[in-house]
Amino acid sequence: MNRQSMRSQSAPGRSTSDVAMVSRHIEAGVHRLPRAPHHRIMVHASAATRSYCNEVGRYFVRRAGDIDLVPAGEEGGFEAETPFDTIEIVLQPALMERVAAELGGRARESRFGTRHLLRDQRIEHLARALQSDLTAGAPSGPLFADSIGAALAVRLLGFDCPDIVRVNRLSDVQLKRVLEHIEAALHEPLSIDRLSRVAGASSSHLRTWFKAAMGVTLHRYVLRRRVDARAFCCGKAISAQARLRH
Repeated sequence: MNRQSMRSQSAPGRSTSDVAMVSRHIEAGVHRLPRAPHHRIMVHASAATRSYCNEVGRYFVRRAGDIDLVPAGEEGGFEAETPFDTIEIVLQPALMERVAAELGGRARESRFGTRHLLRDQRIEHLARALQSDLTAGAPSGPLFADSIGAALAVRLLGFDCPDIVRVNRLSDVQLKRVLEHIEAALHEPLSIDRLSRVAGASSSHLRTWFKAAMGVTLHRYVLRRRVDARAFCCGKAISAQARLRH
């Protein structure tokens, strides 16, 4: 079996100076993860995949949503038994350092560490929001990607410094309730008062805490999800018409 570096089999996503994203399709086989000057966040985007990790010398089963964090300068390798897809987000160390300096306190001493099979709803939501925007041609502009990058940096710094997580005041349960409610009611009027009741927080706090957690304002998030939903429905309609013609 040939050893190969991980490579993208889809068009790379747009990048800014601090944040980039690419959707990768990884074939079965032995792969090398070379050292890189940037941090990498990899979100598994396929069904359960069994692989052997060279770093720890054992087999793992990765499921959709599992996250691997690889700091700048670190390398690794694995053997995948079946093909799989992954979302890879690149963060520049300068972004992490800038966010840590802005947060102050213990955040300045926090370090981005290697983690495998991490489950974190906020990182997964942020990754998929960035992927959705880039897939649609980045209609939200570079500011959106930069905001996502900053929100990811805050979350990552919080792993080693729990006090930082207080910046994100919405609990995982509250955030999940709000996001699920938005998805279920995209075609209905959605007011800040309605969503604040769902979250169990005041409207002013929800505005501030949602942006801290998701890297984008609540209003802009709802608008973008509605655009994505309409694009998805149009795509399904076009596919159905094509099938009928054949």
